Amino acid sequence: MMCGITGTPGTGKSMIGDELVRRGHRVVHITDTVGPYVIGDDEERNAQVIDVDKWAEEFKPVEGFVEGHFAHLLPTCDRIVVLRCRPDELKARLARRKYRPAKIRENAEAEALDSCLIETVEDHDPSHIFELDTTGRDAPYCADRIEQFIRGDIPADFGHIDWSGYLEIQP
Repeated sequence: MMCGITGTPGTGKSMIGDELVRRGHRVVHITDTVGPYVIGDDEERNAQVIDVDKWAEEFKPVEGFVEGHFAHLLPTCDRIVVLRCRPDELKARLARRKYRPAKIRENAEAEALDSCLIETVEDHDPSHIFELDTTGRDAPYCADRIEQFIRGDIPADFGHIDWSGYLEIQP
């Protein structure tokens, strides 16, 4: 079984992925696989431009977890965990990582608008999606919940988080 762990930058994907590795799971970090698919740099957004369609088409399925902010674009995922984080906490996490203010705003807005969840629901069977709020939670707690979902101890569940009140209207 291949499980994708996706979410807006800052929701805890890498940290939780590292915890799952400590527990003996195989975790593939998307950042380690996209090198051949980089087609440019978006200097304004401080981001690489990836040919995501080609990457997803050529990605070889693995037994374990695939972690990264576009893991949900892999059609071969058997299960998807969408990590969520309250936008005010997300902003603080990204600021600690020295993200640019515009990038922090962009990611907080994407989180408030449920962007990763919406894309996931559009492309995957709803009975294979689990939404996990990482706000104020540590990696061991989140890894426990993910393992419970994968084992079938807890059911698929999503759509209960509403952070639209955190949207900041820009003039």
